[in-house]
Amino acid sequence: MNISAVILAAGKGVRMRSQLPKVVHRVAGKPMVAHVTDAARLAGVKKIVLVVGHRREMVEELFLPGAVEFAVQAEQLGTGHALMQAEDKVSGDDTILVLAGDTPLLQASTLKALMDYHRESGAAATVLSTRVEDPHGYGRIIRDQKGTFQSIVEEKDAGTEEKAVQEINSGMYCLQVKDAFAALAGISTQNAQGEYYLTEILPILKNNGKKVAVLQLDAREDIYGINDRIQLAQAEEILRRRKNESLMQSGVTIIDPRSTFIDSDVTIGMDTIIYPGTIIEGQTTIGTDCEIGPGTRITSSAIGNKVLIENSRIKEAQVGDECTIGPFAYLRPGAILHRKVKVGDFVEIKKSTLGEGSKAPHLSYIGDAQVGKGVNIGAGTITCNYDGKNKWETILEDGVFIGSNTNLVAPIKVGANSITGAGSTITRDVPVDTLAVERADQKNLKKRTKGEPR
Repeated sequence: MNISAVILAAGKGVRMRSQLPKVVHRVAGKPMVAHVTDAARLAGVKKIVLVVGHRREMVEELFLPGAVEFAVQAEQLGTGHALMQAEDKVSGDDTILVLAGDTPLLQASTLKALMDYHRESGAAATVLSTRVEDPHGYGRIIRDQKGTFQSIVEEKDAGTEEKAVQEINSGMYCLQVKDAFAALAGISTQNAQGEYYLTEILPILKNNGKKVAVLQLDAREDIYGINDRIQLAQAEEILRRRKNESLMQSGVTIIDPRSTFIDSDVTIGMDTIIYPGTIIEGQTTIGTDCEIGPGTRITSSAIGNKVLIENSRIKEAQVGDECTIGPFAYLRPGAILHRKVKVGDFVEIKKSTLGEGSKAPHLSYIGDAQVGKGVNIGAGTITCNYDGKNKWETILEDGVFIGSNTNLVAPIKVGANSITGAGSTITRDVPVDTLAVERADQKNLKKRTKGEPR
């Protein structure tokens, strides 16, 4: 079956009360429409067409060039009209999945079931449906006495008897391309909304002798569409629950899933323990046998194996195996820690590399630095990397010992196995195997007693 997906993502989303298109809003770490495209790809669909409209450039910017194709719906005149805009993109395909861009809970397994059922039934159109206790707002699936599909009636067009029907339309379809677009040519705007409903092609197909099938699944979560910020938060909760459960089933310990927030694209290795109050975002990878948290936030970083991180902030950094970080450390973008590095409390590292076995245990700022192996950076050390106009590099070679409260005024290089005296301000390069001390002579002045003349 030559199948592509058409995802309807042109709407504004008025109830979101936002300047952003609805499908751009992020849920569990990525735009809701990206969840839909991911589900389609995981279901085996290779070609994806997004129908865009309101502020379409913001939707288009979400995807790498060539990842998806775009069709433009300049005026939002309904779901049927939206699909019409994609006709030239899919005319060479046999079958299309029609999906909504505001359904981030959609799972690949549901789409696979829909495609398989469509293929096996030989239908021209297959509708995905589910049953809900409160069907208000959804289109109702109307069947005859034999249970055969008759039509879909939208909420605003439904009568009292039709509104009592609990089987609802998901808004997701599998359609034969030629049959669907032939039927689209025959729909009108004679309805309460004055729009071209995609659902109107179904009775047209049926009247033309084509088979219309309905696959009813327990898919209440999958079809959940987002219309406002409350529903966005509800979807967030469901996606994070799914993610935590998936990680736990794969061998990750999450002490308190209710207070642990992990984005959809995060990967974590076996036997890692995640403590409460931890947030892990973006494209983060975490290895095996780590302990993360409590109170830690990690964004788009690579964490090795057997790493301990406590009460710290890590953003776009790389952490090697067996490192120890925190509490209250801050790794900023470009921080690279090799194996067995220790970064202690109230240490900030920015755009710097620390070699194997080096440590900065307390109260230091390390910026734009290259730190070798086995370096000790004493408490209160600062790399003075900014002169008010430019950033400059600090180089600490292997085995260097930096005394407490040292100021390293960049650009500067401290040679291998050298030492700086505590309290020094180092402004010139230090040769290999050297002790560098920069202090004013100490003066001891007699303390003046009370009443003594000055």
